[in-house]
Amino acid sequence: MTEEHRVHLSRSAPPAYKALAAVSKTVGDLAGQSGVDDRLKELVQIHTSQLNGCAYCVRVHIERAVTAGVTADIIGQIPVWRDSGVFSERERAGLELAEAFVFIHEDGIPDDVYDRVGGVLSEQEYVALSWILVSINAFNRIAIAGRYSVPPRDDLSREDDDAKTGAAW
Repeated sequence: MTEEHRVHLSRSAPPAYKALAAVSKTVGDLAGQSGVDDRLKELVQIHTSQLNGCAYCVRVHIERAVTAGVTADIIGQIPVWRDSGVFSERERAGLELAEAFVFIHEDGIPDDVYDRVGGVLSEQEYVALSWILVSINAFNRIAIAGRYSVPPRDDLSREDDDAKTGAAW
């Protein structure tokens, strides 16, 4: 990726970014109230960010997943979840729903996915996860469009700057 200057949307339009951050907080609260635990919430956000190619959000949500107790082994299995035995039925349903939301432009949410996921998750969980996926897809697009940097771990000064300006979510 080139280092050309890009508009940093969260800094360039703080009211819009704060509104999206507020939606994200509301969605997170809804998830908790609906029985969606932090582990599932972070797994679907990591997978969505991976599929969208958003390195910035992958890092953010891996850090949150680790805080929620998700191991490196589990995180490493996310891209191959269909062939891995480390995910619960609920997590598999969430990961499948995440894929449907990333590729929603192709077939919407296909009936077979809706039925399969709906057979595992309650309606409230489905709604909460759907809103999480809407939110993370929006954040992915902001970070990708702005080419938010993902420096090596030994150089956290940029992340510290982002945290001070409210760019991290």
